[in-house]
Amino acid sequence: MRLNQYIAHHSQYSRREADKLIQEGRVRVGRTKATSHYVLQEGEAVFIDGQRLKPEKHFTCIVYHKPKGELVSKSDERSRRVIYQSLGEKFRHFVYVGRLDFASEGLLILTDSAYVAKSLMESSMERSYILKIDTSITQEMIRAMEEGFVCEDARIGGHPKSSIVSMDFAPFAKYQILKNDKKYSKLKVSITEGKNRELRRFFGAFGANVVDLRRISYGFVHLNALPCGKKRYFNKDEYKQLHTFLEAQKQHNYLHKY
Repeated sequence: MRLNQYIAHHSQYSRREADKLIQEGRVRVGRTKATSHYVLQEGEAVFIDGQRLKPEKHFTCIVYHKPKGELVSKSDERSRRVIYQSLGEKFRHFVYVGRLDFASEGLLILTDSAYVAKSLMESSMERSYILKIDTSITQEMIRAMEEGFVCEDARIGGHPKSSIVSMDFAPFAKYQILKNDKKYSKLKVSITEGKNRELRRFFGAFGANVVDLRRISYGFVHLNALPCGKKRYFNKDEYKQLHTFLEAQKQHNYLHKY
C-alpha cells in the first residue's frame, strides 16, 4: 500500500495532506524518513511527528440531515456556512461520505474513519432521493432512466466552475413517478453512483431544472424522521450491517488481489 494511502486510511489526513506531511519530513517508517513514493510493507510502523500511527479498529459514524444553504466542506472562501459549523467542534475531524450540493438537503453520513468513508463512497450502494423538477416527465426521460445514456454536453445543472462537460449516465436502479404535471413533477429515484451533481445534470440534459432535491437513504442507512439540521449516531443494526459490508469488501479485495 502506498504510504499516503495508508495515512489517509488510518488518520484524519487526506492523501494530499499526507503527501505534504511526507514532503515536510514529518513522517518516518521505522527509523527512516519517508519519501513521497514509499510503498509500505506489512508490519512496518509509521510515525507522524514521532507518534506512531495505529490502524483503526474502532470507528464512529453519524447521520446528519443537511439543510439547504450549507456546504459539505471544511471551509469556504466566500464565507458561506459549512456543515461543521452546525455539527460542532466534536465532529470537526469526521470525514463526509460523498457530497450534497449547497442547494440540496438530506442524509449525509460522516465518520472518523477515512477507510470507512472511502469504502462507502466507492461502493455501488443505492442512493435514494426525492426530487422535484419544473417540467413534466417525458418518455425520453423515462427511457434514459431505464437504459442510461451518454450526454455530450452535461453542463446544465453542473456548477459554473466545473470542468466536466460530458457525462455517462448509468440506468437508475429504481424510479417512481410521484407526480407528473406541466408545472412541476416529483420523483423518487435510486442511483448507484455519486457523480458530480449527477441528477441535476441528468434532468438538465432534457431541459428540466431540479428545484428540490433531498437524499433519503444511502444503502442501509435511512433518513426517516430525523429533523433537518439534526444529527444522530448509527444505531446497532446500522453498525452491524456496516461491519458485514466492510468484511465483504475485504474479501472481495483479497480475491481480486490474487
